Amino acid sequence: MVFGGGRSDGARAERRAPRRITSDYLQRAAMHYLERYAAPAAQLRRVLARKVALSCRHHEQDPAIFEPMLDEVVARCMSSGLVDDQRFAQARAATLRRKGRSARAVAASLSAKGVGRELAQVASLASEEDELEAARKAARRKRLGPWSRGDRAASRQKDLAALARAGFNMTTARAVIDGAGDEEGGAP
Repeated sequence: MVFGGGRSDGARAERRAPRRITSDYLQRAAMHYLERYAAPAAQLRRVLARKVALSCRHHEQDPAIFEPMLDEVVARCMSSGLVDDQRFAQARAATLRRKGRSARAVAASLSAKGVGRELAQVASLASEEDELEAARKAARRKRLGPWSRGDRAASRQKDLAALARAGFNMTTARAVIDGAGDEEGGAP
């Protein structure tokens, strides 16, 4: 008995040919993707463009002829509220903040996902208190400063550098590394 749909004779199964691109196909593909993932408009467009490119390569068509169709499908998703860059940016920024990411890292992550630069900057804004809390979470996760197990004085510069690379400013990094874990106690 062969499990996993493999062939018993060891030959590779033929890969199914990609479907020809139609407006309905792109709309269904967009809906299927958005059911599984929250995405900004630029990310959805990239995903659909990859499907178009794959199909066009197989069927020997020019992908440029499907650009208006791509634009229409993405615009339809945006007008129906399925894709909302601002809502995505705010939700993603909140998630990254809870994970201990700096405002700079949040803005960079949002930009990489296709959120506009201005919207990414606005969504990643944080108060000093929020930035300090995010730095504490990052230090705790990486076992830096008060959460380290080794000699704190010897590793101070490395700990500061690690938080600086994570996007935190030096004032925040010093407050966390030199602090005694302020709230929530120090070493585990």
